[in-house]
Amino acid sequence: MKQILTLLLTATLVSPAISQSKEKKPDFAKRLSGVEKELNQVLADQKVAGYSVAIVYKDQIIYSKGFGYRDLENKKPVTPNTLFAIGSSSKAFTAAILGQLEKEGKLKLDDLATTHLPQLTFKYDYMNTGITIRDMMCHRTGLSRFDYSWYLFNTSNRDSLIQRVKYMEPNVKLREKWQYNNWMFLAQGMIAEKITEKSWEDNIRERFFIPLKMTHSNTDIKTTEKDADASLPYTVDEDFKIKKVPYYNINGMGPAGSINSCANDMGNWVSAWIMGGQFNGTEIIPGSYLREASSSQMVVAGGQPRTHADIQFSNYGLGWFLESYRGHFLVEHGGNIDGFSANVAFYPTDSIGIVVLTNQNGSAATSIVRNILSDKLFALNPIPWNADVKKQKEEAMKMAKKAEKTEDSLQVKNTHPSHPLADYAGLYGNHAFSEFTITFKNDTLFTFIGGEKAWLKHYHYDVFELKSLEKNEHSDGIDENHFLINFGTASNGKIESVSMEMDEPDKETIFTRQAIKVNLSGNDLNKYVGEYDLEGQTVKIYLKGTTLMLLVPGQPDYETVSVGNDTFNLAIAKGYSIQFKVEDGKAKTVTFIQPNGNFTAKRK
Repeated sequence: MKQILTLLLTATLVSPAISQSKEKKPDFAKRLSGVEKELNQVLADQKVAGYSVAIVYKDQIIYSKGFGYRDLENKKPVTPNTLFAIGSSSKAFTAAILGQLEKEGKLKLDDLATTHLPQLTFKYDYMNTGITIRDMMCHRTGLSRFDYSWYLFNTSNRDSLIQRVKYMEPNVKLREKWQYNNWMFLAQGMIAEKITEKSWEDNIRERFFIPLKMTHSNTDIKTTEKDADASLPYTVDEDFKIKKVPYYNINGMGPAGSINSCANDMGNWVSAWIMGGQFNGTEIIPGSYLREASSSQMVVAGGQPRTHADIQFSNYGLGWFLESYRGHFLVEHGGNIDGFSANVAFYPTDSIGIVVLTNQNGSAATSIVRNILSDKLFALNPIPWNADVKKQKEEAMKMAKKAEKTEDSLQVKNTHPSHPLADYAGLYGNHAFSEFTITFKNDTLFTFIGGEKAWLKHYHYDVFELKSLEKNEHSDGIDENHFLINFGTASNGKIESVSMEMDEPDKETIFTRQAIKVNLSGNDLNKYVGEYDLEGQTVKIYLKGTTLMLLVPGQPDYETVSVGNDTFNLAIAKGYSIQFKVEDGKAKTVTFIQPNGNFTAKRK
């Protein structure tokens, strides 16, 4: 009896696959008839310079085409092989490397992340002993985005970047809430690098680009710039006009989003996912991993359907978003980086995939086009996606202008900074982000942040607004973001910090003033050495190697750090410093600068 039951179950499981294989291929050409008129309308209504599309059915690209221009000024058209940055659509590639490594027996997705990447340290012990690779893959570590840390303070050094994570404060408990985090995909890429002893870039090329015949794809924006069929990056300004912007080199954060590809190449990637991980008869993505990656691991957004009754849940797998689109199971991931947007999607139970790559920053066009094509391919009553988004944008622009007026009304007129402008100059740092310098020249404060030169315009009190010095047709940075920085003072009245709103609305990130260390030789420091009389007490200044030390009776020896102008900060006592007065090449007095006042001692 048990044997018969087993056979019945087996037959039940196999029969859908058998009936599916006998299914007649839908007439997609007929269903797509007239679609290009709609897709060209998206270009006009969404103010997009250009985009490319690929549609996949099982192991075949059944449609691929370019729309608009890859170079608007010179009217160079987009082709199915035009290169675009795909941004975070790269994440599924990074995660899939780990899926391969699991099959190779080199890790398990439920291993602790820190076990495989010792240089990864979280702020609290429970995170170090609790966060798994899987947690990182589905955005449930308790960390919010911290995107400005890598975007404004970029570096190609991954070891340097990953060190910032240990200073990042979680805002929810582990696995409590889904929160998108690029840093955890950087960590995954670095885990792969450590295990394979190959760069993330080499792993992507060898494990995916070569076997999937993605011959036009790369992981370096500089390579893309030199390509004859590469798109230029564009955005839409506040007046809803298309303008060119510079390429952004993600470099260090590459595993989170630095792949550049074309519609035809990405069609092969999607085909492998539709075909159970196979491409041309070879397994590229392990089947067991593929099933997990396209299965719900974390709820993104709960609640009942809002806008459309037949567009339902929103979950996350491993490097993929999961949704129900009008009765069809959808696996997809978008991507955005300066001047480019992407959407890579497939419907596994329908064996259909759609790729949309565009040269517009933060564009809704990718999901609009995907949805238009989905409605056509599934022969559904169309939803006016393009018209709806156009209307929403117009309303959003009106709201933004109102908000701008409200923001301007918050400015307090006719106020003045509390200090001379030169006092605000200095080095400011935050361990979870990085450092930046403010300089004073020609009665103006300047800085360099986010790869952009800026000057500080007084806003009110000790608040300044960052204004771009590179304001031109390509600029899309500081001014548009309306960056305000607020200077804070210590109890001694000196400027000690700046605060800026970074990733979390209504929460400011504080950058504390750092000592700008000036390296002095022993000969330079000798002029300060000696004994000084401080109200009857003898304080001693002496050298320990090339470090100037301070000894006050009854207190420990203090190490000092040179900050220039004969001034030294006490290394372990914030807000305390000593300043020498030098005459004829030798210090005559030393002034102790501290919160409760300044005290001068004369050389004995």
